[in-house]
Amino acid sequence: MYELVQISEKCYYIDCPAKIGVYVADKDNVYLVDSGNDKDTGRKVRQILDKNGWHLAAILNTHSNADHIGGNKYLQGQTGCKVYSGGIEAAFTKYPVLEPSFLYGGYPCKDLRHKFLMAQDSDVTDFSDESFPKEVKVIPLLGHFFDMVGVRMQDGVVFLADCMSSKETLDKYGVTFIYNVGAYLETLDKVEQMEAGMFVPAHAEASADMKELVRYNKDKVYEVAERILSICKEPTCFEHILQEVFKSYGLAMNFEQYVLVGSTVRSYLSWLKDSAKLGTVFQDSMLLWKTV
Repeated sequence: MYELVQISEKCYYIDCPAKIGVYVADKDNVYLVDSGNDKDTGRKVRQILDKNGWHLAAILNTHSNADHIGGNKYLQGQTGCKVYSGGIEAAFTKYPVLEPSFLYGGYPCKDLRHKFLMAQDSDVTDFSDESFPKEVKVIPLLGHFFDMVGVRMQDGVVFLADCMSSKETLDKYGVTFIYNVGAYLETLDKVEQMEAGMFVPAHAEASADMKELVRYNKDKVYEVAERILSICKEPTCFEHILQEVFKSYGLAMNFEQYVLVGSTVRSYLSWLKDSAKLGTVFQDSMLLWKTV
């Protein structure tokens, strides 16, 4: 864990739970793609940079989930580096309480206000700023989170953030976090058509060919959708739908999983309703969902 893996002349990744990209701009300066999940990760990253004699110029955040921005505060405080982000992700990075608030749908209780769901705040510079490295291309990868992006480096390496999960993760959990299901599927189509010397997803193995994994992720999305439609053959409230999803995939419910899977199920319900596959009815002061 936390091994530095070289994948091209100028690109590396740090092998950790959410892979951190390293782009060597010149003999002194490097850019990170994300920063890991907390201060401890930030400290380990800095040790790697110091060992190689690299100065951290900036962190390029793909999105604002806590496991991707958790090291920002420490690294920014230690090195004075910039943190680049954009759109809604920049707001969540600057005000990280927004993540558990969004997931829960209200003010988050203490059980949700911890480093897994809420990173420390960091100062943010927009991708559009003139100081952003011109040789780095920002690629919109919508769906997993609000304005998630990937980055393509000059030497053909593409860091894909969270736009797909490994087969092992999908087989173990069945349901992975998605904010916008329609946009997520469009992003998978986009990635399937991409060419690169090497792709680096944050939560799957780096590879020069993502097509098989893309299709596996697509199949899992449609599988979850069909399961929800089956649950909703009779008018059903959200809590019952969520209960059945947890039971059918053998998931253990706690506060974290309740909000992560719950938010995802709500996103599926919205997508299925907008696709005219689900209808709704208000009955006895309850919102019920019914397969069309």
